Amino acid sequence: MTSAEILLSQNIRPSLARVLIYDYLRKHRTHPTVDEIFTALSPRAPTLSKTTVYNTVKLLSSKGVIKMITIEDQQSRFDACTDNHGHFLCSGCGKVYDFDVEFPSAKIPEGFEVLTKDIYFTGKCNKCN
Repeated sequence: MTSAEILLSQNIRPSLARVLIYDYLRKHRTHPTVDEIFTALSPRAPTLSKTTVYNTVKLLSSKGVIKMITIEDQQSRFDACTDNHGHFLCSGCGKVYDFDVEFPSAKIPEGFEVLTKDIYFTGKCNKCN
């Protein structure tokens, strides 16, 4: 499916900016920040603003189209892969890596609803170690 089709399937109007941002996240699995997305796309879309990028990732995240990763204290990163997987932040190079994980079973109290499942690790990647 194209990015526009995926957005439409989630009842999101596929504006040019939304499609550009979602395409970027789908193609660049680097877990970019809003600043990184804006910097990468602004040469191709000179009317794009940082506010538009922020509002778009907030919308896409709220609809479950992308994941917001809050592995760092001061910034959020974004991931177009919404399958259950973990994230590893390298304290050396600052990159965030995906890894497969079996989510542990947990006894959630009755009446509670789980909305997100996240597993984060920090340390040094094999290149920095």
